[in-house]
Amino acid sequence: MSARPEASRSKVSLASLARQKERGEPIVMVTAYDYPSAQIADAAGVDIVLVGDSGAMTVLGYDSTVPITVEEMLVLTSAVRRGLTAPLLVADLPFGSYELSDEQAVATAQRFVKTTGCDAVKVERGGTTVDRARAIVAAGIPVMGHVGLTPQTAVSIGGYRSQGRTAEAGLELARSALALQNAGCFALVFEAIPSDVADLITPTLDIPVIGIGAGPGTDGQVLVFHDLLGIWDGQPARFVKRYADLRSDMVAGVSAYAADVRSHAYPAPEHGYSTTPDEVARLRELLGDQPTTVTE
Repeated sequence: MSARPEASRSKVSLASLARQKERGEPIVMVTAYDYPSAQIADAAGVDIVLVGDSGAMTVLGYDSTVPITVEEMLVLTSAVRRGLTAPLLVADLPFGSYELSDEQAVATAQRFVKTTGCDAVKVERGGTTVDRARAIVAAGIPVMGHVGLTPQTAVSIGGYRSQGRTAEAGLELARSALALQNAGCFALVFEAIPSDVADLITPTLDIPVIGIGAGPGTDGQVLVFHDLLGIWDGQPARFVKRYADLRSDMVAGVSAYAADVRSHAYPAPEHGYSTTPDEVARLRELLGDQPTTVTE
C-alpha cells in the first residue's frame, strides 16, 4: 500500500491511535533523529515518530543508549519537531533523567515538552517506572511505556536478548504492561518478546501495543530509521528487515565525488559562476595597483 497523500492527512492524536487499535488498523512507528529524516517519515505517512535514545548509537556514535544526555536528546527532538506535520512525536527520556524521583521525572518531561514541542515522552520498564509514568501523566503529559528488552537497563536483564521466554517471565511482563496501562500510559512498546507471548498479552490491554521484535500480533510496529534503510553499519538485530541499502549508495556517491575532485573532473564549467570580461579586466587592473606586501 502506498503512503497516504500528505495533503489529506490530519494530525495523529491519542484518540486516533486508540481508534486504530479498535479497528484493527496497524499503527506505523519509526524513529527519527534529525530534520531530514523527520520530513521523510512525515512524507511516508507514518503514524508515530519516536526520537529514540537509540540515536546515541546510530547518530552520536556511543556504544550504547546509556551515555546520551538530556541536552543531546533535546537537540535531536527539536530538529525532528521542525520536520513533522502529521505524525505524533514521542521523545525518549534518557537514562538517569527520570528514575530518581517523581519530581525529577515530571521536571524532565516538562522540559522536553516546553523545549521541543513533543507530544509525548517514553519511559522504560515496569517496577518503579510505573510510579514515574503515573506522576508524568498526572502532570498532563502523555506517556508511552516500554517493556521486554529495555536497552537502558540491558546489563541488569542479561544483555541484549529476548525477554519473557518462560511462563513466569511472561507473566511478569504482562503484569508490568498492565501496571503501566493503569498508570495512564497511552501506548506500550514490546521489544524482543516471543511472538506467542506478545500474542497472549496484547489482547488483554486496552491501549495500543507497538512491537519491535514481538511478532505480527501487536497493534503496530516500530523500526529504527537507520536500520530499516541500511544506513547504520552496526550488526542489526534479528527482528530488523532492511528495506534499502543506503549506506552502500552513500559510500559510492562520496567515493565518486572524491575521484572527480582528484582527477579535476569536478567542478566542471557548468558548476561555476561567471562575470563579464570587462569586469575581469578591471579587477586585473585593480589587483595590479595594489602595493606589494613586504615581509621581514
